[in-house]
Amino acid sequence: MVFIRNAFKNTFLFFCTALISCGSGTKLSSQTSTVDITNTIPKDTIVKDTTKIIAPVIIGANQTERYLPLLKDKKVAIVGNQTSVIFKYPNLSSLQENVEKIQPPALQQYTHIVDSLLSENINIIKVFAPEHGFRGKADAGELVSDGKDIKTGLPIISLYGKNKKPSKDALTGLDIVVFDIQDVGVRFYTYISTLHHVMQACAEQNIPMLILDRPNPNAHYIDGPTLEPEHSSFLGMHPIPLVHGMTIGEYAQMINGEKWLEEGLTCDITIIPVKNYTHTTSYSVPIRPSPNLPNDKSINLYPSLGFFEGTTINAGRGTETQFQIFGSPDLTIAKYDYAYIPQPNFGAKYPKHQGEVCYGKNLKNTPHLNAIHLEWLVYAYKNSTNQEKFFNTKSFTLHAGTQKLQQQIEEGWSITQIKKSWREGLIKYKAMRKKYLLYQ
Repeated sequence: MVFIRNAFKNTFLFFCTALISCGSGTKLSSQTSTVDITNTIPKDTIVKDTTKIIAPVIIGANQTERYLPLLKDKKVAIVGNQTSVIFKYPNLSSLQENVEKIQPPALQQYTHIVDSLLSENINIIKVFAPEHGFRGKADAGELVSDGKDIKTGLPIISLYGKNKKPSKDALTGLDIVVFDIQDVGVRFYTYISTLHHVMQACAEQNIPMLILDRPNPNAHYIDGPTLEPEHSSFLGMHPIPLVHGMTIGEYAQMINGEKWLEEGLTCDITIIPVKNYTHTTSYSVPIRPSPNLPNDKSINLYPSLGFFEGTTINAGRGTETQFQIFGSPDLTIAKYDYAYIPQPNFGAKYPKHQGEVCYGKNLKNTPHLNAIHLEWLVYAYKNSTNQEKFFNTKSFTLHAGTQKLQQQIEEGWSITQIKKSWREGLIKYKAMRKKYLLYQ
């Protein structure tokens, strides 16, 4: 499938709150901290009445006229996965159609950026794959091996496992590296760590990066404990809150601006920003960004339920409602009225408490969250029949970015007290963040 350019200009419908089509981008040097984004849409962008038409959200990847000239006659590598696509949407016959009816035909009409660039005779040399792999099928934490893409024959180099940073040899001969991955705005979601390592490697070899920005579905708030440097890991490399409120492009600017790369290096980056987008724009992620984030509800609940990854609680892995339910054999029917049995499935070959009855909560109908909800974690600890083993301390600390949260819960701090302890870090971070924003 080739790129669609002018056809997008005639497309005026969207699914959920956004269509994605062709537009424009902005060149940013490694020192640039602001960009003029025009035609932004109002804050109240959650569209419940599908008869209303708003300016379409235009992702970076769809702005082909802005970045194809940057890739022509270059030797190119792509850092991407199953979300690295260019969208095409049809003119639907009725403005009255329900959002659920709009989504299925829309989701069938996209092409992977690798396939699109190849069709435009862009010389792609190789692909770098993050956690979950190039096609997004590996479990969380599962080793992703090097290989070859069956469809294109391109070599795939894993950036998850032993080598999380591209080697000098892997970058030899390249003229530019393109980074295009859908993120969800949570510190322990490892794509921003992959971003850091790619920037570090490119900076060392003086290879520029092109970042095709995408909306952050959790950009509407900032919350959580700030990572303490002594607990830095691939689950969190920088002193930022758990929910950071930035897009990949904005985050790349922060990495450069805060000198987080080794030896004070900065990476030469060009960002193609999202058009008609603000941090309060409601954005439905059309392709699951990883195997265990199947829908918008799971993405919204992920910052709150992700803490359970470092405990004895199952957060829905091994079910079809990942990060929308939680439970454990150590919780009882006297306190929790929902039960399920985790079984191996897509994205969870060996789920926690496989084959055991887990009592807990079903959160599928929870209102949209605008802050981290700690009650589920705190009450699960209080009601666990095995509190001594509730926390996998090392894993929980890496997810939280601090030892304090576990200590506070074990000592009986109230949720208000815990959140108050985050306040100073959040204030400091928000002041730093302002310097790197591309969107309102």
